Amino acid sequence: MVNKFKTTIAALAASTILATSAFAGELVINTDTSDPAPKAAFEQLIADFEAANPDVTVKWNLFDHEGYKTSIRNFLTADAPDLANWYAGNRMLPYVNAGLFEDVSDVWDEHGLRESLGSAEGSMTIDGKIWGVPYTYYQWGVYYRKDIFEAQGIEVPTNWDEFKAAGAKLTEAGVTPITIGTKYLWTAGGVFDYLNLRTNGYDFHMALTKGEVEWTDPRVVDTMNNWKELIDAGFFLENHTSYSWQEALAPMVAGDAAMYVMGNFAVAPLREAGLTDDQLGFFQFPIINPDVPLAEEAPTDTLHIPANATNKEDARRFLAFLATAEQQTKINATLGQLPINNASTVSDDKFLQAGLTMLSSTEGGIAQFFDRDAPAEMAKIGMEGFQEFMVKPDRLDAILTRLEKTRMRVYK
Repeated sequence: MVNKFKTTIAALAASTILATSAFAGELVINTDTSDPAPKAAFEQLIADFEAANPDVTVKWNLFDHEGYKTSIRNFLTADAPDLANWYAGNRMLPYVNAGLFEDVSDVWDEHGLRESLGSAEGSMTIDGKIWGVPYTYYQWGVYYRKDIFEAQGIEVPTNWDEFKAAGAKLTEAGVTPITIGTKYLWTAGGVFDYLNLRTNGYDFHMALTKGEVEWTDPRVVDTMNNWKELIDAGFFLENHTSYSWQEALAPMVAGDAAMYVMGNFAVAPLREAGLTDDQLGFFQFPIINPDVPLAEEAPTDTLHIPANATNKEDARRFLAFLATAEQQTKINATLGQLPINNASTVSDDKFLQAGLTMLSSTEGGIAQFFDRDAPAEMAKIGMEGFQEFMVKPDRLDAILTRLEKTRMRVYK
């Protein structure tokens, strides 16, 4: 089916084997951007690219999410497109190690992307080479009730002592410092990520999630002891294991809790629940170890050239086009997320502005999230351990021993 953008979109089931052999001037792209906003963003991107490159016709194969996850290794191996979307960090590691993604360091060097996309360079780099182009991410950090902080005379904390002091003052006022719902585990993963990034730094965190560091390592224990300080001080919502992340918004809306370590997607439901921008604010997770460069959590979507692609020349042209400030501005206006290009612009939404400022200046690295950076089994058992630790911190040794046994099995 050919649409008005001369782009062919095939709705493909998980078991479909694609015939994607390209000819000169045809560029084959496989993506799972099937939700309305990502689909619209890619439609516009492809139309713009074709308008700017009339000698190239794009064939776009659009998958549903689950179909893509089960098909990507097969089509990268057997019948590769010229471009495929995926994720940064350790999520792309298996395909890099298998020789299925192309080194595109030359695209970065030729088009100055080490400067314009510099905040994400670390998360796109494996073994000193760059393996794709990132085009969107969103920030994590601490969302907080500005009005409660102001009523209690609390300044935004920038370091660990200030953070703990703010929590103590909130507790004295009968306000839970941090709301959280760990029913589905991943929110605890976000807290662990930030504590470990701030305690030990990005390189250590990535080594841990790649299975290169023992979970019983003293540096992991340091992270967990920092977490225990907050648990022992009553920082977290009681009965958090019973709540989803959405249900844990209610105490913050009611003024019974003051902070949430969360991604920017929490802003919309908080606004919908009645909080105004005068009541709601955002700050960067505070410094714990001043010797560690500040890294951030920002799940990043990426585009890659398969090693077995046919039309790599035009694929490189497309990556360079995708990396431009103009295109990243347009894509993310549709997605409601953040561009990686530091010359791009975002709407005047204060949370997007805060995220863009923070992430564009990040020098310590961009982590993807625990369940993206670690393999599925390690992520599941790890996050179960984090949830258990938040309830029973005295079980730390047993939890870390269990995680270490999992590491030895998963990464062997």
